[in-house]
This record gives sequence, structure tokens and C-alpha cells, in this order.
Amino acid sequence: MNRKQKKELRQHQSTRQLMGIDQLTDHGLKTAKGELVFYLISPDNLSVLSAEGVRGRVRALTDLLRGLDAVELLALDSRESFQSNKLYYQERLEKETIPAIRDMLRKNMEHLDKIQSTTASAREFALVHRIGLKSSEDHSSLKQLEKRIRDCGFHVRLAEEQDIKRLLAVYYQQDVTTEHFDSFDGEGSMNG
Repeated sequence: MNRKQKKELRQHQSTRQLMGIDQLTDHGLKTAKGELVFYLISPDNLSVLSAEGVRGRVRALTDLLRGLDAVELLALDSRESFQSNKLYYQERLEKETIPAIRDMLRKNMEHLDKIQSTTASAREFALVHRIGLKSSEDHSSLKQLEKRIRDCGFHVRLAEEQDIKRLLAVYYQQDVTTEHFDSFDGEGSMNG
């Protein structure tokens, strides 16, 4: 197949096909190589734990993950990044000569810093469990892994369809603001 034919083929593929996703499942997605099941993990009360307490939880989770064959940890920033805005304000501040505007630029930068510091714990972690095509894992084994993670001191739950769509949006588009994702373009306007 030449380059032009490949380009034409890509133009006719759906977004899922381009990403290598065959279908969304109850707790993940299927690809040509098997299923990916997502667990959403969030640390609990880290700010009140001692450094040794945090290390203990991390060590317990690390030991658990070492014992699993096909697991990956996905860390996403589930909050907006203001870095480009802060850089813009900094550049403007360096060029600005009017004191009142310089003061406003400083206040805007402080405001962005305050927003970021209050949302610093908005990190999201997903454990991605790969299930091969020939695997016989069932729903009960997925629940057992969920319990084992919980026993390490973390909040955990199996991802649902909207969670998967949100994770994909954050991963591929850095979209952290959309709350509901339609399965098809225009689907939301048909319901309204």
C-alpha cells in the first residue's frame, strides 16, 4: 500500500480505530492484543501522614505491583495547567512600564499560583491491568485485585465508561474540563 492509499485509509477510520481501540468495555477497553482494565487509585490523607507512613503505603503498593505480570501505572494531572498563562504574565511583566498594569500582572500570577496550590492534590492515578486474549480472568479476579489495592491504604475503584473516556481525553488532548463525553458526535444535541 503506497503513502496516498494509507492516508486515504486513515481519513476514513474512526477515532477509536486510529487509537487502536476495538471497543469500550465495562471497566476498560479492548484492543487487538487484549483488554485493558483500569482501576482509579487515589491516595488518602497523605497530607496528615508522616513521611514514614507515606513510604509504607507506597512500599505496600510497589510490592503488590511487582507481583503482578501485566500492570502499568498511569499518572495524570487531572487539573488544568496554568504554566503557559504564567509565562505570558511573566513576559508581559518584564516589558510593562506602567506601574498599575505591572501590579495587576503580579496579582494575576499570584492568583494562578493560589489556584494551583489549592488543587495540587488533584493528581489522578490509574492502574492499567492488561488481560491477554487467551486469559481466563473473570470479574471476581478483578474485584480481588481491587481489594488488594485497597488493603495497601488507597482508595480504588474499577473505572466506568465515562472514566475511560475522561482518561483518554486527558491523555490525548489534555482535556480536564469536560464532564460528560458522548459516544458519537452530536449525540448530546439529539437528547436535548
